[in-house]
Amino acid sequence: MRYWILKTEPQAYSYADLLREGRTIWDGVTNTVALKHLRTMQPGDQVLIYHTGDERRAVGLAEVTSAPYPDPRQDDPKLVVVDVRPLEALPRPVDLATIKADPFFAEFALVRQGRLSVVPVTPEQWTRLLALAGVEG
Repeated sequence: MRYWILKTEPQAYSYADLLREGRTIWDGVTNTVALKHLRTMQPGDQVLIYHTGDERRAVGLAEVTSAPYPDPRQDDPKLVVVDVRPLEALPRPVDLATIKADPFFAEFALVRQGRLSVVPVTPEQWTRLLALAGVEG
């Protein structure tokens, strides 16, 4: 199992939308590096949903439920998507300022590659993020 952060603009698609719908196709990724990460996702991988824009914080847990497949809404086989289902909202959202203030995250892709929409998370980073969010591990 791998761990990821998926970023979304909450005005376009929020974690509340994912909770209401119960599942979604995670699409709209066009950056080459983000697509490379998306192509390595597998069912069972765990995800933190991160709201960008004014919020800049991780807000909920989700799970990848499909292998990557070509985006059915695009005519470009290079653009892939995965299906995602919500697990639970974080008891305490973790904002970017908190992450940046922690020296543990100095090399974290979320900090170093701020515009990347699909961010890999190491098991150690995952554990630390969940602890900051108040999730019992």
